[in-house]
Amino acid sequence: MAHDSTDRIVAALRTWIASAPAGTQLPSSRRISAEHGASPVTVQKALHRLTAQGLIDARPGVGTFVRGSRMRPPADFGWQTAALGAPQGRHPDLSVTQRPGAPDAIALHSGYPASELLPGGLVRAALARAARSDAAVRRAPADGLAELREWFAAELAAVTAPEVSPVSARDVVIVPGSQSGLASVFRAAVGEGRPVVVESPTYWGAMVAAAQAGVTLVPVASGPEGPEPDDVDRALASSGARAFYAQPTFANPHGAQWTDERARAVLEVVRRRGAFLIEDDWAHDLAIDADPFPLARLDQDGHVIYIRSLTKSVSPALRVAAVIARGPARERIAADRTADAMYVSGVLQAAALDVVTQPAWRRHLRAQRSALRVRRDALLGGIRQHLPQCAVALVPAGGLNLWVRLPDGTDVATLVRAAAARDVLIAHGREWFPAETPGPYVRLNYAGPSPERYDEAMRLVAEALAEQG
Repeated sequence: MAHDSTDRIVAALRTWIASAPAGTQLPSSRRISAEHGASPVTVQKALHRLTAQGLIDARPGVGTFVRGSRMRPPADFGWQTAALGAPQGRHPDLSVTQRPGAPDAIALHSGYPASELLPGGLVRAALARAARSDAAVRRAPADGLAELREWFAAELAAVTAPEVSPVSARDVVIVPGSQSGLASVFRAAVGEGRPVVVESPTYWGAMVAAAQAGVTLVPVASGPEGPEPDDVDRALASSGARAFYAQPTFANPHGAQWTDERARAVLEVVRRRGAFLIEDDWAHDLAIDADPFPLARLDQDGHVIYIRSLTKSVSPALRVAAVIARGPARERIAADRTADAMYVSGVLQAAALDVVTQPAWRRHLRAQRSALRVRRDALLGGIRQHLPQCAVALVPAGGLNLWVRLPDGTDVATLVRAAAARDVLIAHGREWFPAETPGPYVRLNYAGPSPERYDEAMRLVAEALAEQG
């Protein structure tokens, strides 16, 4: 909340500065605080930021003044064209889900839950304890802290099928978030220039990681129940791919959760083809109406490479995840991670372990489940009331998102811009398709701030849509 207040003061002062002549003295901090209902600390943070941006000058004992513009020659970066050469691949632009909006906008575009849905108190206390521990001054093991690896292994072992040998801590590699873990898995288990089958739509970050690893994507259609096993079989056979990337639990963007029958059928296809299934369990801790049961619980012979992240459920500031793999694949992934980043911060690992082993962690997950349900249903209600012509094929049993099919012929890019002009931020569905987009979609995050404004947001989106006729 304090960060939002600082952003608000900065925005207001930037507007004032834009219309003030150079050398104009700013109002006193006390006056700014009174006019904007902000604390003196918040005002000082805003002034420090404006100073860093070169917009104002603080003169001790005199006051703070609007800085005059100085004519400088434009920088010439033309020389870099020859130095860099042609790009080796076209990486997707930064996703709209990562871009900040105006402080008062209704943010339905983000890929993260609002801060009030996170265990903030647990995280702060854990970081404070970790900072006082030896983790603050010691190099962490390359594979990760032994205790954290044991926790991830125990979490998967607890749901592993009786006929399957459970994983152990030696099968776990700690990585700095699932994004870097995906990049390592693609490099180590797929290889540059080789194909990997992916669901369509699928997580945009996986496509970015594949591009960085030089991996070729082979899309296979996936819907409310996941992909058809026969489609996966044909894609593996025709492409020669030896890996299939999927999110069987609360998939991003549409929220699908595979049934046990579907999971076993797809895994049998992968086994028969001698391939890997890269399971991204990104929303394991974001359940609402159903519990997560990872596909890795059924794997005996190392066909499943399992990735589980704590970033979405614990804190975006604690980018800690685990890759669980068995056999030579695990060793190759571990070697890639060591070459890429050497090790993950011991402080972050210790803090993450602290959070998830507290009794309050389970209580938090129960409360979070209820809060996500309220938000999901509120956004769904707004869609049904104000956008009856739009379709939500699946009410997800977990995750963060609703996947909305717009009327045929909708110009989605225009709609996204028109909604943003009304201070409603939504995400264009094209970001989740590895090939052409088969229809007009948007993804809406129901875990954002201000759920009381979801109805207003859908009314404004309906207005923007009506402009297209």
